[in-house]
Formats: sequence, C-alpha cells, structure tokens
Amino acid sequence: MTTPSDEWPPADTEMPMDPAPAPWQPESAASDPEFAADPALAADPAFVAEPAFVADPAAPSGANAPLRWTPSAEPAAALSEVPPSSGSSGAGGTGGSSGTSGNGGNGPRERVGVGPILAASLLSAVLASGGTFAALSASGALDARTQTPAGNLASPAGARLPVTIDETSAVVDAAALAGPAVVRILVSGTVETQAGGSIPEQGVGSGIIFDPAGWILTNRHVVTDPSGATASKLTVELKDGHQYDGTVYGIDTLTDLAIVKIRATGLTAATIGVSADLKVGQLAIAIGSPLGTYSNSVTSGIISATGRSVTVQSGDRLNNLIQTDAAINPGNSGGPLLDVIGEVIGINTAVATDSNGIGFAIPIDIARPIMQQALAGQALSRPYIGVRYEPITVQVQARDRLTVDHGALVSDARDGNGASVPAVVAGGPAAKAGVRSGDIIVGIGAQDVDPEHPLDLVLATFSPGQTVDLRVLRGSQSLTLSLTLGTRPANL
Repeated sequence: MTTPSDEWPPADTEMPMDPAPAPWQPESAASDPEFAADPALAADPAFVAEPAFVADPAAPSGANAPLRWTPSAEPAAALSEVPPSSGSSGAGGTGGSSGTSGNGGNGPRERVGVGPILAASLLSAVLASGGTFAALSASGALDARTQTPAGNLASPAGARLPVTIDETSAVVDAAALAGPAVVRILVSGTVETQAGGSIPEQGVGSGIIFDPAGWILTNRHVVTDPSGATASKLTVELKDGHQYDGTVYGIDTLTDLAIVKIRATGLTAATIGVSADLKVGQLAIAIGSPLGTYSNSVTSGIISATGRSVTVQSGDRLNNLIQTDAAINPGNSGGPLLDVIGEVIGINTAVATDSNGIGFAIPIDIARPIMQQALAGQALSRPYIGVRYEPITVQVQARDRLTVDHGALVSDARDGNGASVPAVVAGGPAAKAGVRSGDIIVGIGAQDVDPEHPLDLVLATFSPGQTVDLRVLRGSQSLTLSLTLGTRPANL
C-alpha cells in the first residue's frame, strides 16, 4: 500500500513533456568520402543484400518526409549514388555537399545500407576501446590500489596511497611480542598496627623483563610498604606459570621505579623503546595483572597527554608522566605501556581514582639510566646539578622581560620560613661549572629545554658522573659550560 507521498508524480502535478524527437534522417554519403557509395561494392551480393531505410517517393518532400524500409530486393536503388542536393537549413545533419546544415532539402535523399554503418560503428568502438585501455595502462590507473575511504580525495593516477595501520591487528601483534616478558609479582610482608603489633600483608603487581638474565623493572610501590620498607618476600610468576623467588636490587630515588632480580637465564625480554617523541593521539597498549587476578590482561587506548604531574597516596609527587586512557587498574602497576610496534614506552604507575579513563605511566627514557646501572652492577642513583630554577612560560617571559620563551631561569627561592635560598648551591656541580643566578639554561647537549622537555626530565635521562654541555643564555651572551653531573641526595 502506498500513501499519497509515495506516489510519483503526485496526482495533482502536471509533468512537463519533452518535445517529440525529429525523425531520423540519413546523412549524405556524398558529403563524406568514407561513406560514399562504392561502385565496386555494388556488384557484391553480400553487400547489397542489406536492407536500407530510404525516403518514401510517394510521400511529400521536406524536412519531415517519412522513411520506409527497403528490403534486399532493391539492391540497386539502395546503393545508387545520389547527386548532392542544395538542401536548406534544418534541425540538424548535412543536407548535401553544397548545402548548409539541415535535416533535409528538396533534392533526392541518398540511401545508405545499415550494414556499412554497423560495421563502421563496431570498428570505431573497438578502436576507441583499445586506445582507452592503452592510455589507462600507460597512466597506471589500472594498477591495484588501496580503496580510498569514503569522503577522502582520491590520489592522482600513479600515486601510492599512505599505508594505514589496522589498530586491531597492531594490538594483537604488540601483545604477542611483549606479552611473554610481562610478569606478575606477588609480595608479602608485615604492617605495624597502631597498637604496636604487626599483621601480615600481601599485594600483587606487575613487571617487565628487560634483560634475559632475570632483570625486571617494576614500580617502587609494588615492592615496598607504605612506610617505604621493602617487602620481606617476592615471588615472580612468568606468563607460562613458572615461579621464581625475587629480590629487590634497588629503589629509584627520583620516581616510582624499582629493579627486581630473579635467578633465571634465557628469558624473553621486551624491546625497550623511546618516549621522548611521543605524540598525543598515538596508540597505547597496557599489559598487566588487573586486580591481581587476571594475569597478562591487555587493554588499549591512546596517549592522551604528556608532561603530567600527580600526587600519589604516599604523598609523593610524580612529574613528567604519560597520560593514557588505556585501562590501568590496581595490579597493573609496574606493567608496560607499549607503542604500536610493541616496544615499551612507559611503566604503568597510577590511576585517577575519582574518574574513568585516566591512567599514568612513567616514560621509559626516565627508567633507562637505572636499568643500565643495574646491568653494570652499580647502585641506582640519579644526576644532580645543584640549582634552583623556574620554568620559563609566556607569563614569566613577560614578567621578567626575557628574550626567550623557553628554558629554565636560575633564580633564588624561598624556604618554608620565607627566607631567601640561593639559586646556585655552593660547591655543587653547577657552581663548579660557573652557572650564575639569572642565567637561563636553554639546553643540555643537543636537547633543548622547553615545555615538552623540562630541565628535570632532560636531566633524568643521564647518570651521575657524566659530563655534559650545558647551554646557557646570560644576558645577550650564549655560553656552553662543561658540567660533570653529581649524585642526587636521597632527601630531595
């Protein structure tokens, strides 16, 4: 059943009518040598047997003279040559060799066989198709192409479309690559009660094998209790179910990281990536043991932001973190954050408890120095230069009328009592290198100090004892100072 709106055209609508087409008129063979009658063909029965449409002699002459079908019984008439006429202007077509464009005229009409017309049309179609195919082949338009998504502009012929990544496939591949290197860490210890006693406590976290000889990177809060004491017992469980006793090799003095060692060799180690050039919006994959039960769980999301700072339950403030919406739950702590190719770009460390989809990870570039120290058998330590500074922002630049909009302004500070504290620590590495109050540190080595790469983050990628080139702006002078990094005090 249809409704009035379903009918087309509507009953009360008058549709315009197209004008009736003019009757078809044959072209003059005499005006085109290619279609002129050939006396040599007149004797060919196979040729003259074709019927033709000719003007009806009984009909009145003129532009609208009707045509009649001439059967093969009239071959001579169908192929006889017709002298050119001097037809007058008409609705289209050629009236004769000496006439103007017209649909007819007063002269006799020529009669051309349908066979030659069909043969010529077929030949023209074949030639045109062959030429089109050759042109398309030469241009590369017939090559296999990646289908252009709807709404996108097609690329020019011969150009290759950008390679797109199937996110689902990428997550599967990344999880398969890094999954065997992710471990579950079970901890047990005792917690002091307010009454002076102690009770046993257990916890579960995650970790990532970064060396086949049993070296594991995890969070500090996974292997320590709220007081900072190391757990009395660690059990490390591999993906295949094998368990090993673990020991805490070292605790990071800068951020929420720790190194655990187990007695094992030939383990599958993860590929350590780079976090310095992460882009907001790129794919991020988290693996861990959420809730301490679901080992090797994989979640995915994106890099939501970089350079975040949060204060965790212990009261410690963690800086320069990666923010992601990949699900990170209790038990994921210490597990890896991966990029699209399965390389470790961060260590999952915290989640915002009052919201969904906000998790944080420590950039792997911050962890790299302590991993190198552990493999070298050195105590875990962080670099120190001995200055107090203020990151330069647009507001700081305007306030102090600075010539640059990035860097670290070495300046005096105030302690808790309001007393002034010198910008450069006496006897420290910066003082020995010649750094002064008012200097602007604009880079270390080739790395600029800017909002994306603050001074403390750049320093964290080095180790104590290394000598670096400190690039400083002092008034209108650009200086390069050689500075040997010291060791960060534990109480900072």
